[in-house]
Amino acid sequence: MNFRGTFTALVTPFRDGAFDENAYEQLIKWQIESGVSGIVPVGTTGESPTLDHAEHNRVIEIAVKTARANDAKNSRCKVIAGTGSNSTAEAISLTQEAERAGADAALLVAPYYNKPTQEGLFRHFKAIAENTKLPLILYSIPGRCGIEISVETTARLARECENIVAIKEAGGSVERVNQLRAALPESFDILSGDDPLTLPFMACGAIGVISVASNIIPREIVQMVNLILDGDISGARSLHYKFYELFKHLFLETNPVPIKTALAWAGRIAPELRLPLCEMSDANQRTLLATLRELNLVK
Repeated sequence: MNFRGTFTALVTPFRDGAFDENAYEQLIKWQIESGVSGIVPVGTTGESPTLDHAEHNRVIEIAVKTARANDAKNSRCKVIAGTGSNSTAEAISLTQEAERAGADAALLVAPYYNKPTQEGLFRHFKAIAENTKLPLILYSIPGRCGIEISVETTARLARECENIVAIKEAGGSVERVNQLRAALPESFDILSGDDPLTLPFMACGAIGVISVASNIIPREIVQMVNLILDGDISGARSLHYKFYELFKHLFLETNPVPIKTALAWAGRIAPELRLPLCEMSDANQRTLLATLRELNLVK
């Protein structure tokens, strides 16, 4: 399976404290209409740490059902379920549930807080791979997890686990993308995990992005990524610069607080987060709102 293009790390909308299934379905329909290659339910942007297991599985079920029902191109839109955990047993269980729900692949974040060694990371991901037939995407984000999936460990997993086929790279380093591309087989996909770095990452060998910004500008991110894939770096650069301030301001506070705030202002979801996340500061709200208005994304 190829992971080429734009994949939206979807927010999980809440209303009155509960998962808002209707709003979620509408978000997915909009994403498909905008031409995304796939959607990623229950990743970090989907507030996965605050969902119980039943909610987690339900979000994935709705994502799969809605994508299949609304994709006129025979389910071209892939569903990549976030199933990572700092517990190997829990990650295996969540991945198997996603497989039963019909997900196309699973995204596995590095174990957080317990900070395993690289050998522990290898065994963690290998155990998950041995207990599912789904294609698996590693997710290295040391700023969240306190640990990086090393280039050497990634290459080792690629060699020994045939269903570990890609990595979402969110370490903020173009040089690391260079190192990964040099160490991995050409068939192993690299995806940007940072909207502001998608252009340079793809210039160094990434073939797409798992994007936060595409929650609010899906068509534009699809266009930028496709331009890069088509070799039109100048055209892609124009879009990159146009939306660069938005990319930055969507991380003024912890993700997904700003993107959910933006979507609420756009009338697509209710303005709800789950503790310990809370609303943005007034000053940051003013900054984000000004950027969104300048781009004509909200009134």
